[in-house]
Amino acid sequence: MSKIDDMALFVHVVKAGGLAAAGRKLGLSPASMTARINKIEQNYDTRLLTRNTRSIALTDAGERFYSGCLRVLAEVENTENILQESQQSLRGQLKLSATSDFGRQFVAPALAEFINNHPNVKPHLVLTDGVTNIIEEGIDLAFRFGNLPDSNLISRPLCNNRRVLCASPSYIKSFGLPRHPEDLKNHRCLVLERLGQPLNDWHFEVDNTHFSIKVAPHLSCSDGEVVRRWANQGHGIALKSYIDIKNDLKTGDLILILDEYVRGFSHSDKKSVGLQVIYPSRQFQPRQVKAFIEFFECWFKNK
Repeated sequence: MSKIDDMALFVHVVKAGGLAAAGRKLGLSPASMTARINKIEQNYDTRLLTRNTRSIALTDAGERFYSGCLRVLAEVENTENILQESQQSLRGQLKLSATSDFGRQFVAPALAEFINNHPNVKPHLVLTDGVTNIIEEGIDLAFRFGNLPDSNLISRPLCNNRRVLCASPSYIKSFGLPRHPEDLKNHRCLVLERLGQPLNDWHFEVDNTHFSIKVAPHLSCSDGEVVRRWANQGHGIALKSYIDIKNDLKTGDLILILDEYVRGFSHSDKKSVGLQVIYPSRQFQPRQVKAFIEFFECWFKNK
């Protein structure tokens, strides 16, 4: 087997989450899969996976190898596409990740329009408000708010953004307008969950002093779009990204609250948490990925 075949097999194993699962997709027995992985590790004289009968995990060397495999395979696919079709025609996989609310409002419609223009591109959109390892998940690019956590990834700023508190006019009419962050203790707060934990420590700044308020969740959900809809329906006050609610502010369905005080979900949050597109590599970026980034930048400016 060639090195490219070995790389493709290794990627299948990681994406499938195990040797047996990958073997079923590839039509290979568990014994054959084990032998192939052992051979790859022997060739490079390093352990790439830790594995038992139920699961696998990448070692540090395995993570680096997996990232390199994705880049090489993407470059091979890109080269084949150039040979098969004209430079004007795009084809291949395009796997994206975005937060739930931003993804539904902006990425999903932009992606649908992009695919209408490039029908040979095969898209897959992952929506999650959790923490995603785009290398392990094989994601080509991700839309994220805030600072880049992994220095091995490339970031491209798209626009400014900030955390805001918001509620509907009907909620304010019924429950009153909070004048100070401490007032939130007596209000119905709508809380986002991440990894099963409520993000209910809301951070503020008053006279250059940072402090937090632990709000009591009136409603909580792991989906940011649901939190925004609850706010629209008058169920309480939500901490959101400005971009997610900018259209609701235009229509008057939501209004800003305590805007001069809000900092974010953590002490390290800055008032400004810009929107970025994140991807593993600039050098080996497939043509369809680069094309979608450029398309989205132009599309988003008009929204």
